[in-house]
Amino acid sequence: MDRLRSIEAFVRVAETQSFAKAARQLGVAKSVVTTRVQQLEEFVHTPLLHRTTRSVTLSETGAAFYRECADLVDRSSRLVDQMRELHGAPTGTLRVHALPGFALGHFGEILRTFQELHPGIVLDLVVSDDLVNPAREGFDCVLQIFEPVSDALVVRHLFAWRPVFCASPVYLAAHGAPATPAALRDHRLGLYSRYPTRDRWVFEHGGERTSLELKPVLRTNSVHLLRDYAVAGAGIVCIPTLVACEHLLDGELVALLPAYGMPAFWLSAAYPVTAARNLRLRVFLDALAAEPASEPPWDQALIARGMIRATAPAL
Repeated sequence: MDRLRSIEAFVRVAETQSFAKAARQLGVAKSVVTTRVQQLEEFVHTPLLHRTTRSVTLSETGAAFYRECADLVDRSSRLVDQMRELHGAPTGTLRVHALPGFALGHFGEILRTFQELHPGIVLDLVVSDDLVNPAREGFDCVLQIFEPVSDALVVRHLFAWRPVFCASPVYLAAHGAPATPAALRDHRLGLYSRYPTRDRWVFEHGGERTSLELKPVLRTNSVHLLRDYAVAGAGIVCIPTLVACEHLLDGELVALLPAYGMPAFWLSAAYPVTAARNLRLRVFLDALAAEPASEPPWDQALIARGMIRATAPAL
């Protein structure tokens, strides 16, 4: 029995809760993974997994053993990556799942710069609003503003994700601009359906916070559709500054309630413990992360124009 391969197979099955998914991640047949896990269980003289026709879960012993095994797999991967770093550039495929609101727009330039620096890394990028467990679905990381789907995942904050209410000059000429957050209720609203705060919207002004529940006439999981809806003069929307920036700067959209701060979310990377020391992932996240205490470039431009406040209140 190759102990390290058997331990790695056990860790992958524990994370994905599936022998088939673990096999796909490891690039071997399902029967190979099954054999390796069985050999490990025979070697330690105890069942590590509970198997049914519908699920695979850790036994009590397996749960305790998993933590040590995951650390071992992580350390072995780290050692290999360190040797690669010493003797050459990182290579191989990096599987990433990203929100459309981030991936469509400024992400292309980030990817161009990254691939020029690391030509040996092949990116396999899936773009959707789905809530994904990277360990179960075989991703090295997911880029999201949601809470991670599992406490077992490592989370790294990359940069602030600011929302901004905005509308077109045509809409505002016809309907006027809201002077206070409460006045938003008198307007036709388009809102994103997947914000972590759901229907609760918080505004801060003069040290005081106001919490409102807003009812949209358009609710969607596409921030790009909301942007187009606003540009068409259909109503007021709340979208990330990342998506709104160019249209705000060229005057197609107008930022509303600039004196009111709104809590920023975090665009974060969530990834399995076993991927924490992956050299490909590390250099990729380093390329995405904003410098400590700095604003993303799209927010810097809006702050300079007075369209948003320099500091967003914390959630």
